[in-house]
Amino acid sequence: IQYLSWLHLMQHFSIVFRKAIERAPPDESLAGRVLNLIDSITFSVFQYTTRGLFECDKLTYTAQVTFQILLMSKEINTVELDFLLRYPAQTRVTSPVEFLSNHSWGGIKALSSMEEFRNLDRDIEGSAKRWKKFVESECPEKEKFPQEWKNKSALQRLCIMRAIRPDRMTYAVRDFIEEKLGSKYVMGRSLDFATTFEESGPSTPIFFILSPGVDPLKDVEKQGKKLGYTFNNRNFHNVSLGQGQEVVAEQALDLAAKEGHWVILQNIHLVAKWLNSLEKKLEQHSEGSHQDFRVFISAEPAPSFDSHIIPQGILENSIKITNEAPTGMHANLHKALDNFSQDTLEMCTRENEFKSILFALCYFHAVVAERRKFGPQGWNRSYPFNTGDLTISVNVLYNYLEASSKVPYDDLCYLFGEIMYGGHITDDWDRRLCKTYLEEFIKPEMMEGEVLLAPGFPLPGNMDYNGYHQYIDDTLPPESPYLYGLHPNAEIGFLTQTSEKLFHIVLEMQPRDTSMGEGGAVTREETVKALLEEMLEKLMDEFNIAELMAKVEERTPYVVVAFQECERMNILTSEIKRSLKELDLGLKGELTMTSDIENLQNALFMDMVPESWIKRAYPSTASLGTWFADLLTRIKELEAWTGDFSLPSAVWLAGFFNPQSFLTAIMQSSARKNQWPLDKMILQCDVTKKNREDFASPPREGAYVHGLFMEGARWDTQTGIITDARLKELTPAMPVIFIRAIPADKQDTRSMYPCPVYKTQQRGLTYVWTFNLKTRENPSKWVLAGVALLLQT
Repeated sequence: IQYLSWLHLMQHFSIVFRKAIERAPPDESLAGRVLNLIDSITFSVFQYTTRGLFECDKLTYTAQVTFQILLMSKEINTVELDFLLRYPAQTRVTSPVEFLSNHSWGGIKALSSMEEFRNLDRDIEGSAKRWKKFVESECPEKEKFPQEWKNKSALQRLCIMRAIRPDRMTYAVRDFIEEKLGSKYVMGRSLDFATTFEESGPSTPIFFILSPGVDPLKDVEKQGKKLGYTFNNRNFHNVSLGQGQEVVAEQALDLAAKEGHWVILQNIHLVAKWLNSLEKKLEQHSEGSHQDFRVFISAEPAPSFDSHIIPQGILENSIKITNEAPTGMHANLHKALDNFSQDTLEMCTRENEFKSILFALCYFHAVVAERRKFGPQGWNRSYPFNTGDLTISVNVLYNYLEASSKVPYDDLCYLFGEIMYGGHITDDWDRRLCKTYLEEFIKPEMMEGEVLLAPGFPLPGNMDYNGYHQYIDDTLPPESPYLYGLHPNAEIGFLTQTSEKLFHIVLEMQPRDTSMGEGGAVTREETVKALLEEMLEKLMDEFNIAELMAKVEERTPYVVVAFQECERMNILTSEIKRSLKELDLGLKGELTMTSDIENLQNALFMDMVPESWIKRAYPSTASLGTWFADLLTRIKELEAWTGDFSLPSAVWLAGFFNPQSFLTAIMQSSARKNQWPLDKMILQCDVTKKNREDFASPPREGAYVHGLFMEGARWDTQTGIITDARLKELTPAMPVIFIRAIPADKQDTRSMYPCPVYKTQQRGLTYVWTFNLKTRENPSKWVLAGVALLLQT
């Protein structure tokens, strides 16, 4: 089977290879002809592969191709490439310049230890003004680096950029590819279908990978019309699978193979049990069929890696094409409105109200669909909102307006937010977000022209269908997070995460049996050996629970939390020691290298937290180096607390495996002291104006907590309220927060934003608590901005 699979691939490669040779321009010299052939073959293979990739994966593939070509021609240094991909930043460093974070400075310090980057840290400190201007420019990848650093190689400049502007790395890598391979490798235009069709044949179907809102059938029909293949001519057969149409599909294939017709088989993913029969049928007709016989197939991508059902043979023999819907608010708002017509706008007797709410619903639909691109700050979880949600909502709107004397705004918002769209939503905070959007867009003020769907984009008045489309073109501001109610920092965070994902995947694709270095560079095994020895040396002894218990006179709620934390820390550190010692024996050849040991070795080399550690640890998105430094800090904090079991003057809330248990302990302590019923109490959060160092002792009741960060906004210490974030300050630190328990009926909810607290930027299941924070603005502003407190960044 593997041999046949390889044979199929070679057959397709040979077709691409031959066509590339035919397309290569001639040259008088042999060297010139060889260069033209290499260029044509490389680009043809590149095109053949990328047309079957989704946009989010194309840059990853192109970057890998570029790095491999440059490595083979020895144009780049593998040590520098290793830095770019792994970013082994030094931990526990403090940035001496305000325009670079500690994490960025850790990268600069790591680079400065390499010969080619010697004194980079000194130059940035010494010429801070010039570097600040460079770092804060809108597109630094297009600017010249300060001082002599502008003369560095393209890869060396990428390494520096990775440290100082991680959010611009997708653009910087694209520029790098263009510089090394040429602009044709980064042009965003998709290949013309007619060109792709030329490569198809009786044994080479065209396989469309579907995306919501895109119909590839239009391209096939257009090409068919040119060549005389249409439904009316009865030489083009369209079979939509999923309703017992398997027999019809087989009959259509048999007829088409004999007569030279075209067949399109739509949604084959809906007939999983029949797919093996389809594979055999396509193989049967791949030889001896009419030369004009063509098959077009469409299927949705599998939701996860484990749920792939399309047989390998079908995929390998086909030309794969992805068709994706346009992105951005402009395209999505037009697309939402395209579900309706002038007749729709005229069908309701309450024309003004119907049109206004319909347009607001279209904007709402576009917002909730596109907001996904901002990751967890957009939605805690990703939801399959679809055009059916929008069209059914408009039908509900029509029925309610026809049946009511007044517009039932509250009822409509409830139906749209809790049932139509809310039916998809499984997270309470996402439900609040959906509800808030609708309450902001659909309210009585909309009929007075007082509703802004986004800054600079008022809800339009009474227009016809084409007028609404024109209004979008003329009035909608350029694409930005503001259109979604988010701060511009949300885009910086989104781009940074995209860049991190890009480098992580490319790193995983690197060969594992070679060292990432030249000459005297250390091998993979030596790198891992040095790392595991350092970790084993730094790990402290486990907590002696029995000894600790003997020291305690009274098991207060806080003491119970301390014991629980010690026990969980022991479980984690014992697993770390066990697995590292096992790996050490494996590297020495004294123990058989199992798959678990190999996975551990790969994780250490790639600066990732090993899976067996993650299972026993706390949620974290950090790389291994940062994670391990954080672990040692947690152990020291726990050691200090269990020294005499007196509550620290300010507690590092992020240092707990289970921060909820500590917050619950605050309520339990107050309940015992004041004899209050625990189920009638809540936590009150008063943000102080001080930092951790300013506190010498804990409060008489409750606790001071530190180490929290705000995402989506910032805390104004002077005025004591939430306010807009500063540009490029993605997660500003919060001052110390005084947390105490009070009876629930005594809480003040006026001018408060109920702010969710999460353990990591992944949000979702890492939810900890809700802190009420003071605000002068309407709390809905912070809901739409996705404002949350984080225990880790």
